[in-house]
Amino acid sequence: MATIALEAKQVGFSYYNGRMLDGIDLQLQQGELVGLIGPNGSGKTTLLKVLSGLLNPRPGSVHLYGARLRGLSRRQIAQRIAVVPQELTTPFGFTAWEMVMLGRTPHVRPLVGATARDRAVVKEKMALTGTLELAPRPFGELSGGEQQRIIIAMALAQEAEILLLDEPTVHLDISHQIEIADLIQQLNREQGLTVLAIVHDLNLAALYFDRLLLLHGGRFVANGTPDEVLREDRIRQVFQANVQVQQHPTRRTPQVLILPALAR
Repeated sequence: MATIALEAKQVGFSYYNGRMLDGIDLQLQQGELVGLIGPNGSGKTTLLKVLSGLLNPRPGSVHLYGARLRGLSRRQIAQRIAVVPQELTTPFGFTAWEMVMLGRTPHVRPLVGATARDRAVVKEKMALTGTLELAPRPFGELSGGEQQRIIIAMALAQEAEILLLDEPTVHLDISHQIEIADLIQQLNREQGLTVLAIVHDLNLAALYFDRLLLLHGGRFVANGTPDEVLREDRIRQVFQANVQVQQHPTRRTPQVLILPALAR
């Protein structure tokens, strides 16, 4: 029987200007690789914040390996859930090594500081993400793809079992998008990480993720394999776009082709 790593039960959430999530039920099984898709404003980032404990659901609850998230400390959550945000405010002048070392914060004991084990974990995660050679360089001088790999290495340094990513390929060119997607899939397959990632590109989502969740208007409107979720009629309705769905030429996954508006 599969272990449920993260579960949302009838989760809702509202901001001052309206309701963002409504009746969300979600089970993320240990070792799954899941993509979260949906149009802008559908509640994807809000859901990620609720699942990571940054926002408290109202109503509903989130459970981490069966324990109610609201009853856990931030340190306890951070030891099991790592988050890669869409944008990260970085301390001025930090090197790549110092950025990744920040990921050890949940494990560093007060007044003790970083230990040899902490340094060993940072070195291991930087090697895993192909960033060890970047260690002495100022983070602010790295390319977008390099910075994203450093941020993922920082999340991995938490040694958490669950990785939540908010559009990890946003603002990257196509080669770096593939590089980051490959890395995420590798971490899932080889390290056993449970992954939930917001993905903007539907074709990237279809190629790399085993299960897709389609969020629209604060509710899930589809949940299944890429073939089950990325249906032509559904994409047209949810994204208000004229598209054609066909099979990828070399993979058994759907490929979404965008058609000009005049061709509707």
